[in-house]
Amino acid sequence: MKVFVSGNIAPVGLKQLEENNITVTQWQENRQITAEELIEACKDQDALVSVGPNKLDAVFLKACKHLKVIALHSVGFDQVDLDTAKKLNIPIGNTPGVLSGATADTAFLLMLAVSRKAFFSHKKIIQGDWKNYEPAPELGIEVNGKTLGIFGLGKIGLEMARKCAAAYQMKVIYHNRSRNEEAEKEIGAKYVSFDTLLAQSDVLSIHTALTPETKDKFTLDVFKQMKPNAIFINTARGGIHNEKDLIQALEEKMIWGAGLDVTNPEPMDKNNPLLAMENVAVLPHIGSATEETRAAMAKIIVQNIVAGLKGEPLPFEVK
Repeated sequence: MKVFVSGNIAPVGLKQLEENNITVTQWQENRQITAEELIEACKDQDALVSVGPNKLDAVFLKACKHLKVIALHSVGFDQVDLDTAKKLNIPIGNTPGVLSGATADTAFLLMLAVSRKAFFSHKKIIQGDWKNYEPAPELGIEVNGKTLGIFGLGKIGLEMARKCAAAYQMKVIYHNRSRNEEAEKEIGAKYVSFDTLLAQSDVLSIHTALTPETKDKFTLDVFKQMKPNAIFINTARGGIHNEKDLIQALEEKMIWGAGLDVTNPEPMDKNNPLLAMENVAVLPHIGSATEETRAAMAKIIVQNIVAGLKGEPLPFEVK
């Protein structure tokens, strides 16, 4: 059996694939593979490990309907046309659970970086602008005892809520399609309407999947409903917020600051106004980028690939 890997995964994954007598062909160029190149690369393969933002749309799936399984190097699956995959009987696997802690750490990091204008202050050192002591430079704000709002309180959102409640005694409110009784019992999280979430959150952290319902959910009208001292955090998907509206909301001080690990589009243009704002922190989609998490993701990928090639149900299948 043969598998094409469209980017870099942890070495343990490649080793385990080979140990299962699977021949691995890996994309080696230092750029994202194009849609046409991905189709061509998969023509003589039995499976695909999709790394990065490859669009596995109807065009790709119909051209590669011979694939026995596709394993995503992510928990998100918004890049896949699941309806077409199901019609073609191509099982799709993802990597849930193992990246919750690392991604929540990134959201927590962004919250603190924004609240203290850390990225902006660091740039001042690099630019030679660290002058004598000033009692009132670009002041930050504190998060201790504030209200954390979670939009999408699943595994990652709960990890973020736990950290904020434990470290800073933050009150947790959330909005979901359904109640999270585990979070309510464990940390006293309170379920609220979306409007209440916007009105009461001092920090609003996004942890939902990108779906037709959540795409462009955070627009100018939504930012207007938030507190002027609120911090907006998105470590989920860039398509959930409208970036032009976010820029305007920050420029017009509708909200206090923003921390992003995801942008729209990705990669972000180096001249994007967000990168010059003192109350903004942007990271290049590194939510799960730890050695431990990436190794765990690679092991799950192997499980999905091996099961799919044997014609067995995937242990981590996207339904």
